[in-house]
Amino acid sequence: MVCYPTRVPRTFLIDTDTASDDAVALIMALRAPDVRVAAITTVAGNVDVQQATRNALYTVELCGTDTPVYEGAEKPLLRTYTNATWFHGRDGLGDHNYPSPSRSWGKLHAVDAIIDTIEANPGLVIVTLAPLTNLAQALAKKPGIAAKVGRCVVMGGAPCCEGNVTPAAEYNIWVDPEAARIVMLSGMPIELIGWQLSRGDAVLQEKDIKPIQGFNTELARFAIECNRHARQAYKVQTGEDGISLPDPIAMCVALDPSIGTEWSQHYIEVETQSELTRGMTVVDRLNVAEDDRNGAVWEPALRAAHKAKVCWKIDTNRWKGVLFSALRGR
Repeated sequence: MVCYPTRVPRTFLIDTDTASDDAVALIMALRAPDVRVAAITTVAGNVDVQQATRNALYTVELCGTDTPVYEGAEKPLLRTYTNATWFHGRDGLGDHNYPSPSRSWGKLHAVDAIIDTIEANPGLVIVTLAPLTNLAQALAKKPGIAAKVGRCVVMGGAPCCEGNVTPAAEYNIWVDPEAARIVMLSGMPIELIGWQLSRGDAVLQEKDIKPIQGFNTELARFAIECNRHARQAYKVQTGEDGISLPDPIAMCVALDPSIGTEWSQHYIEVETQSELTRGMTVVDRLNVAEDDRNGAVWEPALRAAHKAKVCWKIDTNRWKGVLFSALRGR
Protein backbone atom coordinates (compact mmCIF):
# COMPACT_ATOMS: atom_id res chain seq x y z
CA MET A 1 0.00 0.00 0.00
CA VAL A 2 1.28 3.44 -0.93
CA CYS A 3 0.47 6.22 1.51
CA TYR A 4 0.31 9.72 0.14
CA PRO A 5 0.76 12.63 2.52
CA THR A 6 -2.22 14.87 2.99
CA ARG A 7 -1.82 18.60 3.26
CA VAL A 8 -2.44 19.90 6.76
CA PRO A 9 -4.82 22.88 6.65
CA ARG A 10 -3.38 26.23 7.63
CA THR A 11 -4.93 27.76 10.73
CA PHE A 12 -6.34 31.28 10.56
CA LEU A 13 -7.60 33.63 13.27
CA ILE A 14 -9.61 36.56 11.91
CA ASP A 15 -10.30 39.80 13.79
CA THR A 16 -13.08 41.84 12.20
CA ASP A 17 -15.49 44.76 12.60
CA THR A 18 -17.79 42.88 10.28
CA ALA A 19 -19.30 45.08 7.60
CA SER A 20 -19.83 44.55 3.89
CA ASP A 21 -16.27 43.97 2.70
CA ASP A 22 -15.34 42.09 5.89
CA ALA A 23 -18.18 39.65 5.18
CA VAL A 24 -16.76 38.87 1.74
CA ALA A 25 -13.31 38.36 3.27
CA LEU A 26 -14.80 35.92 5.78
CA ILE A 27 -16.45 34.00 2.94
CA MET A 28 -13.08 33.70 1.19
CA ALA A 29 -11.40 32.25 4.27
CA LEU A 30 -14.27 29.97 5.26
CA ARG A 31 -14.51 28.62 1.71
CA ALA A 32 -10.77 28.05 1.27
CA PRO A 33 -10.21 24.28 1.12
CA ASP A 34 -6.78 24.39 2.76
CA VAL A 35 -7.65 26.74 5.63
CA ARG A 36 -9.17 26.09 9.04
CA VAL A 37 -10.53 29.23 10.63
CA ALA A 38 -10.03 28.48 14.31
CA ALA A 39 -11.77 31.61 15.56
CA ILE A 40 -13.33 34.88 14.48
CA THR A 41 -13.12 37.79 16.91
CA THR A 42 -15.09 41.00 16.64
CA VAL A 43 -14.33 44.58 17.61
CA ALA A 44 -15.98 47.99 17.40
CA GLY A 45 -15.15 49.69 14.11
CA ASN A 46 -17.33 49.96 11.03
CA VAL A 47 -20.27 49.18 13.31
CA ASP A 48 -20.60 48.68 17.06
CA VAL A 49 -19.20 45.42 18.36
CA GLN A 50 -22.59 43.83 18.92
CA GLN A 51 -23.58 44.44 15.29
CA ALA A 52 -20.17 43.24 14.12
CA THR A 53 -20.73 40.00 16.03
CA ARG A 54 -24.19 39.55 14.56
CA ASN A 55 -22.85 40.12 11.05
CA ALA A 56 -20.00 37.66 11.58
CA LEU A 57 -22.38 34.98 12.84
CA TYR A 58 -24.71 35.57 9.90
CA THR A 59 -21.84 35.20 7.43
CA VAL A 60 -20.57 32.03 9.12
CA GLU A 61 -24.06 30.52 8.82
CA LEU A 62 -24.25 31.47 5.13
CA CYS A 63 -21.05 29.51 4.62
CA GLY A 64 -22.44 26.51 6.45
CA THR A 65 -19.67 26.32 9.03
CA ASP A 66 -19.58 26.24 12.82
CA THR A 67 -16.58 28.53 13.29
CA PRO A 68 -16.72 30.11 16.76
CA VAL A 69 -17.20 33.87 17.01
CA TYR A 70 -16.03 35.83 20.06
CA GLU A 71 -17.04 39.39 20.92
CA GLY A 72 -14.39 41.90 21.92
CA ALA A 73 -13.68 45.56 22.57
CA GLU A 74 -16.57 48.03 22.49
CA LYS A 75 -14.33 51.07 22.03
CA PRO A 76 -10.73 52.07 21.25
CA LEU A 77 -8.06 52.07 23.94
CA LEU A 78 -8.12 55.85 24.47
CA ARG A 79 -10.11 57.51 21.71
CA THR A 80 -13.78 58.25 21.31
CA TYR A 81 -15.31 55.53 19.14
CA THR A 82 -16.31 56.63 15.62
CA ASN A 83 -18.12 54.18 13.34
CA ALA A 84 -18.27 54.02 9.53
CA THR A 85 -21.99 53.44 9.05
CA TRP A 86 -22.05 56.30 6.55
CA PHE A 87 -20.04 54.01 4.28
CA HIS A 88 -21.47 50.55 5.04
CA GLY A 89 -25.03 51.37 6.17
CA ARG A 90 -26.52 51.37 9.64
CA ASP A 91 -26.18 47.60 10.02
CA GLY A 92 -22.87 47.42 8.19
CA LEU A 93 -24.33 45.18 5.47
CA GLY A 94 -26.11 47.82 3.42
CA ASP A 95 -29.39 47.80 5.40
CA HIS A 96 -31.07 44.88 3.64
CA ASN A 97 -32.70 43.53 6.82
CA TYR A 98 -30.91 40.20 6.85
CA PRO A 99 -32.37 37.78 9.41
CA SER A 100 -30.82 37.33 12.82
CA PRO A 101 -28.34 34.46 13.08
CA SER A 102 -29.53 31.36 14.89
CA ARG A 103 -26.23 30.82 16.74
CA SER A 104 -24.79 32.86 19.58
CA TRP A 105 -21.23 33.98 20.14
CA GLY A 106 -18.70 32.25 22.35
CA LYS A 107 -18.46 32.90 26.06
CA LEU A 108 -14.83 33.99 26.03
CA HIS A 109 -13.93 37.63 25.52
CA ALA A 110 -12.20 38.10 22.17
CA VAL A 111 -8.93 39.08 23.86
CA ASP A 112 -8.79 35.78 25.75
CA ALA A 113 -9.90 33.89 22.64
CA ILE A 114 -7.01 35.41 20.71
CA ILE A 115 -4.50 34.40 23.37
CA ASP A 116 -5.89 30.87 23.68
CA THR A 117 -6.08 30.35 19.92
CA ILE A 118 -2.49 31.49 19.35
CA GLU A 119 -1.16 29.33 22.16
CA ALA A 120 -3.07 26.30 20.91
CA ASN A 121 -1.96 26.85 17.30
CA PRO A 122 1.64 28.13 17.20
CA GLY A 123 2.57 29.38 13.75
CA LEU A 124 -1.00 30.33 12.84
CA VAL A 125 -1.94 33.20 10.51
CA ILE A 126 -3.72 36.19 12.02
CA VAL A 127 -5.72 38.35 9.62
CA THR A 128 -6.91 41.69 10.99
CA LEU A 129 -9.67 43.49 9.08
CA ALA A 130 -10.47 46.09 11.72
CA PRO A 131 -9.11 48.49 14.31
CA LEU A 132 -6.40 46.67 16.26
CA THR A 133 -7.87 47.12 19.74
CA ASN A 134 -8.40 43.42 20.48
CA LEU A 135 -4.94 42.38 19.33
CA ALA A 136 -3.26 45.22 21.25
CA GLN A 137 -5.05 44.19 24.44
CA ALA A 138 -4.05 40.56 23.89
CA LEU A 139 -0.41 41.60 23.46
CA ALA A 140 -0.58 43.76 26.58
CA LYS A 141 -2.00 40.84 28.57
CA LYS A 142 0.43 38.26 27.19
CA PRO A 143 3.34 39.76 25.19
CA GLY A 144 4.85 36.34 24.50
CA ILE A 145 2.14 35.47 21.96
CA ALA A 146 3.88 37.72 19.40
CA ALA A 147 6.62 35.14 18.91
CA LYS A 148 4.10 32.35 18.34
CA VAL A 149 2.43 33.94 15.31
CA GLY A 150 3.52 32.77 11.87
CA ARG A 151 2.11 35.73 9.95
CA CYS A 152 0.02 38.74 10.93
CA VAL A 153 -1.68 40.15 7.84
CA VAL A 154 -3.01 43.63 8.63
CA MET A 155 -5.57 45.33 6.44
CA GLY A 156 -4.81 48.87 7.40
CA GLY A 157 -2.90 52.00 6.68
CA ALA A 158 -2.21 54.05 3.61
CA PRO A 159 1.57 53.75 3.29
CA CYS A 160 3.08 56.71 1.46
CA CYS A 161 -0.25 57.90 0.06
CA GLU A 162 -3.56 59.55 0.98
CA GLY A 163 -5.92 58.03 3.53
CA ASN A 164 -9.62 57.27 3.23
CA VAL A 165 -10.86 58.94 6.43
CA THR A 166 -8.42 61.85 6.63
CA PRO A 167 -5.82 63.04 4.11
CA ALA A 168 -3.22 61.19 6.16
CA ALA A 169 -4.88 58.07 7.56
CA GLU A 170 -6.84 54.94 6.76
CA TYR A 171 -9.88 54.17 8.93
CA ASN A 172 -8.74 51.02 10.77
CA ILE A 173 -5.56 52.69 11.99
CA TRP A 174 -7.15 56.10 12.58
CA VAL A 175 -9.89 54.72 14.85
CA ASP A 176 -7.41 53.34 17.37
CA PRO A 177 -3.91 54.59 16.57
CA GLU A 178 -2.56 53.66 20.00
CA ALA A 179 -3.59 50.05 19.47
CA ALA A 180 -2.09 50.04 15.99
CA ARG A 181 1.20 51.36 17.34
CA ILE A 182 1.32 48.63 19.99
CA VAL A 183 0.83 45.97 17.32
CA MET A 184 3.36 47.48 14.90
CA LEU A 185 6.02 47.61 17.62
CA SER A 186 5.20 44.20 19.11
CA GLY A 187 7.61 42.12 17.06
CA MET A 188 4.82 40.24 15.32
CA PRO A 189 5.60 39.34 11.68
CA ILE A 190 3.44 42.10 10.22
CA GLU A 191 2.40 42.15 6.57
CA LEU A 192 0.77 45.51 5.83
CA ILE A 193 -1.93 45.52 3.16
CA GLY A 194 -2.86 49.15 2.69
CA TRP A 195 -6.15 50.63 1.55
CA GLN A 196 -4.64 51.92 -1.69
CA LEU A 197 -4.32 48.36 -3.02
CA SER A 198 -8.11 48.17 -3.33
CA ARG A 199 -8.32 51.07 -5.77
CA GLY A 200 -7.93 51.38 -9.53
CA ASP A 201 -7.87 48.08 -11.39
CA ALA A 202 -8.57 46.17 -8.17
CA VAL A 203 -12.09 47.64 -7.95
CA LEU A 204 -14.92 45.38 -9.13
CA GLN A 205 -16.40 46.98 -12.23
CA GLU A 206 -19.63 46.00 -13.99
CA LYS A 207 -17.64 43.57 -16.15
CA ASP A 208 -16.69 41.78 -12.91
CA ILE A 209 -19.99 42.16 -11.09
CA LYS A 210 -22.16 40.66 -13.83
CA PRO A 211 -20.29 37.33 -13.94
CA ILE A 212 -20.48 37.10 -10.15
CA GLN A 213 -24.24 37.66 -10.28
CA GLY A 214 -24.33 35.01 -13.00
CA PHE A 215 -23.01 32.39 -10.58
CA ASN A 216 -26.52 32.48 -9.09
CA THR A 217 -25.32 31.29 -5.71
CA GLU A 218 -26.42 32.56 -2.33
CA LEU A 219 -22.91 33.72 -1.48
CA ALA A 220 -22.50 35.58 -4.79
CA ARG A 221 -25.82 37.36 -4.40
CA PHE A 222 -25.00 38.32 -0.83
CA ALA A 223 -21.50 39.58 -1.69
CA ILE A 224 -22.80 42.00 -4.29
CA GLU A 225 -25.99 43.00 -2.48
CA CYS A 226 -24.41 43.80 0.89
CA ASN A 227 -21.85 46.05 -0.84
CA ARG A 228 -24.34 48.22 -2.78
CA HIS A 229 -24.37 50.93 -0.12
CA ALA A 230 -20.57 50.84 0.10
CA ARG A 231 -20.34 51.16 -3.69
CA GLN A 232 -22.32 54.40 -3.60
CA ALA A 233 -20.27 55.73 -0.68
CA TYR A 234 -17.02 54.82 -2.43
CA LYS A 235 -18.06 56.84 -5.49
CA VAL A 236 -18.81 59.85 -3.29
CA GLN A 237 -15.49 59.38 -1.50
CA THR A 238 -13.18 58.85 -4.49
CA GLY A 239 -15.12 59.51 -7.68
CA GLU A 240 -14.48 55.91 -8.74
CA ASP A 241 -17.49 53.74 -9.59
CA GLY A 242 -17.38 50.10 -8.55
CA ILE A 243 -17.06 47.91 -5.47
CA SER A 244 -13.80 48.44 -3.61
CA LEU A 245 -12.92 45.51 -1.34
CA PRO A 246 -9.90 46.22 0.86
CA ASP A 247 -10.60 43.44 3.39
CA PRO A 248 -11.03 40.69 0.77
CA ILE A 249 -7.79 41.82 -0.88
CA ALA A 250 -6.00 41.45 2.45
CA MET A 251 -7.58 38.01 2.84
CA CYS A 252 -6.51 37.09 -0.67
CA VAL A 253 -2.89 37.93 0.19
CA ALA A 254 -3.22 35.98 3.43
CA LEU A 255 -4.39 32.98 1.42
CA ASP A 256 -1.70 33.40 -1.23
CA PRO A 257 1.16 35.85 -0.56
CA SER A 258 2.26 35.63 -4.20
CA ILE A 259 -0.81 37.75 -5.09
CA GLY A 260 1.36 40.57 -3.80
CA THR A 261 3.79 41.31 -6.61
CA GLU A 262 5.90 44.02 -5.00
CA TRP A 263 7.03 43.92 -1.36
CA SER A 264 9.69 45.50 0.79
CA GLN A 265 10.54 45.48 4.50
CA HIS A 266 10.61 48.63 6.60
CA TYR A 267 10.22 50.06 10.05
CA ILE A 268 6.70 51.42 10.60
CA GLU A 269 5.50 53.97 13.11
CA VAL A 270 1.95 55.15 13.78
CA GLU A 271 1.23 58.79 14.56
CA THR A 272 -0.57 59.19 17.89
CA GLN A 273 0.31 62.76 18.93
CA SER A 274 -0.90 64.96 16.06
CA GLU A 275 -4.56 65.52 15.33
CA LEU A 276 -3.67 66.55 11.77
CA THR A 277 -1.97 63.25 10.97
CA ARG A 278 -3.55 61.01 13.63
CA GLY A 279 -3.31 57.36 12.62
CA MET A 280 -0.86 57.92 9.78
CA THR A 281 1.20 54.82 9.03
CA VAL A 282 4.66 56.27 8.61
CA VAL A 283 6.75 53.84 6.56
CA ASP A 284 10.53 54.21 6.47
CA ARG A 285 10.51 53.45 2.75
CA LEU A 286 13.91 55.02 2.08
CA ASN A 287 15.44 53.34 5.14
CA VAL A 288 16.53 56.59 6.79
CA ALA A 289 15.14 55.91 10.29
CA GLU A 290 18.60 55.02 11.60
CA ASP A 291 20.19 58.24 10.38
CA ASP A 292 21.46 60.61 13.06
CA ARG A 293 18.73 63.16 12.39
CA ASN A 294 15.96 60.53 12.79
CA GLY A 295 17.29 58.10 15.37
CA ALA A 296 15.77 59.75 18.44
CA VAL A 297 12.26 59.96 17.01
CA TRP A 298 12.43 56.43 15.62
CA GLU A 299 14.04 54.95 18.74
CA PRO A 300 10.99 52.82 19.76
CA ALA A 301 10.83 51.17 16.33
CA LEU A 302 14.59 50.72 16.21
CA ARG A 303 14.59 49.22 19.68
CA ALA A 304 11.88 46.77 18.66
CA ALA A 305 14.25 45.82 15.82
CA HIS A 306 11.55 44.30 13.66
CA LYS A 307 10.62 45.47 10.19
CA ALA A 308 7.20 44.89 8.65
CA LYS A 309 6.62 43.62 5.15
CA VAL A 310 4.72 46.20 3.11
CA CYS A 311 2.82 45.21 -0.01
CA TRP A 312 2.96 47.87 -2.73
CA LYS A 313 1.31 46.10 -5.67
CA ILE A 314 -0.96 43.12 -6.30
CA ASP A 315 -1.88 41.01 -9.31
CA THR A 316 -5.42 42.30 -9.79
CA ASN A 317 -6.43 39.56 -12.22
CA ARG A 318 -5.40 36.83 -9.82
CA TRP A 319 -7.08 38.61 -6.90
CA LYS A 320 -10.36 38.64 -8.77
CA GLY A 321 -9.90 35.01 -9.74
CA VAL A 322 -9.58 33.97 -6.09
CA LEU A 323 -12.70 35.97 -5.24
CA PHE A 324 -14.66 34.39 -8.09
CA SER A 325 -13.68 30.91 -6.93
CA ALA A 326 -14.93 31.60 -3.41
CA LEU A 327 -18.29 32.91 -4.61
CA ARG A 328 -18.90 30.38 -7.37
CA GLY A 329 -19.89 27.56 -5.03
CA ARG A 330 -22.74 27.17 -2.56
